[in-house]
Order: sequence, then structure tokens, then C-alpha cells
Amino acid sequence: MMIDAHQHFWLFDPVRDDWIDDTMQVIRKDFLPLDLQPILEEHSIDGCVAVQANQSETETAFLLQLAEENEFIKGVVGWVDLVAEDLKDRLSHYSKNPYFKGVRHIAQGEADDYFLRKDVQKGIEQLAQFDLTYDILIYGHQLPAAFELVRLFPKQKFVVDHIAKPKISEGLDITYKRNIEKMASFSNASCKLSGMVTETTEMTWVKSDFTPFMDLIFSAFGTDRVLYGSDWPVCLLTATYQEQLSIVQSYISTFSDDEQTKIMGGNAINFYDLETLETTKSTN
Repeated sequence: MMIDAHQHFWLFDPVRDDWIDDTMQVIRKDFLPLDLQPILEEHSIDGCVAVQANQSETETAFLLQLAEENEFIKGVVGWVDLVAEDLKDRLSHYSKNPYFKGVRHIAQGEADDYFLRKDVQKGIEQLAQFDLTYDILIYGHQLPAAFELVRLFPKQKFVVDHIAKPKISEGLDITYKRNIEKMASFSNASCKLSGMVTETTEMTWVKSDFTPFMDLIFSAFGTDRVLYGSDWPVCLLTATYQEQLSIVQSYISTFSDDEQTKIMGGNAINFYDLETLETTKSTN
């Protein structure tokens, strides 16, 4: 089964979604399942994981509702307030929904020491008891605090979104390389091969720009801990779905069939426990 492990849906609101500025006209509109489903079908992708783009429980409820209405949405990575006093109750509530697979916070917008905060760590510590994953959304310079978090919670499943958003057009930086290798040294950390096309200067790129970064990711994480994700519709700022997909598929074309199957879906199924959801559906 092929899975797109990272994409978004939204009903565009210019106030709430102020990060989508006037230079991003192509994504300043609604993006819903009816827009994505034919694209996935065209590329023989069986399902996706919908990831939060707004930090509210309204967003989480919105994504869960879409998942319940659309069979191809296999799981949801939502948002809850990790430092809220009633966090355990909120996690208990959401974890009863079989589509709710994990949590993400837009940590790239926080201070570099965000993951070192005791209140944040206390919140993340509670995820494992509900079998929830955590998506790490950061820039490369925030990796040191992130891998310290991963080290502190060896039983928690983490995945680094968008290979930690390095500056692709500037080439592979030695500090970024060392930090990725450090992150990968923790067996509870995985990495999404996603979001690379929008980390380029003036949204301009050629396929070879990504090769050194993918070399690093596979050297560090291997083929068992790398998940393909499109970052649709954000990728549309510089690439069609086919173009961003081709970057990954071309690179892994020399890998074994088993390795390609894992990268393009199997690892996402295992990481987000999507098989449990399929089992639940078949018994209802």
C-alpha cells in the first residue's frame, strides 16, 4: 500500500492563515479531499495522513471529520495544547477516535529551546500512554533541542518533518549533517522525506539539488525510518504533485522493491499504526 504520509487540508481564512501571504496566490484557497483524491488515484497512492496546519482543536476536529467521511484519509496528526492543565483529558478524548494518530505543534515558530522547556516535555511525556506519535516541525538550527527531547523519551515515537527544513539551495551544511546524524542515532526517531521543494531559493530547483540531502537522510536513518510525504498543497508553490513525487521516486529507483515499498508506504503504516485502523474498519 502506498501512503502519502504528510499533506494538509484547509478552508482558507486570510486572518487565521496569515502565513499564506500575497506571494502564495496558488494556495490562497480551499483545499479539500475532493481536490486531493483524484491526484492520489492518478499516482496509484492508496491513502494519506492529514497533518494539522493550524494550532487549534477546531482544526483537529475538522481533520477527524474529513477522515471519517473519506476512506482514503488513513490517519490524522492533530493539535492539542501540550502545556494545558487538562491535557490528559484531551488526549484521552481524541485517542478514542481511531483516526487520531499523533500530535504536532508548529515548533519552527518557537524559540530554539522550545523542546527543552519542562512544561513542553511534561506534555510530550503523556503521549506514549495513549500510543500517540509526535511530528517534529523545526528548522535545521533547532535540531539540537529536538534530539535532546528524543533522547529523553526513548519510548515515544518521533518523526522529523521535511528533513528539518535545510536551505537546499545553499548545499549540505556540515552542522546540519552532524545534527541529522545525531537525531538518527536515536532509534525512536524517523524522518519524512517531504517539504524539500519549498526550502529552495526563490522556489527554483533542479532534481540534483536534493541528492546530497537524500544521500544523508538514507545514510543516517536507513530505509526503515524514512517516510514519503508530499506536503501538498504547500508543494504547489514550486512543484506539481507529480514533480515532487518524481524527486523521491527517481532517487529510490535503484533500491530494492522491499525498500521502495517501505519508503513509499510501509514505514508510514508502521509508524502511525494505520493497520490498526484498517482492522477496525474490517470488523465493523
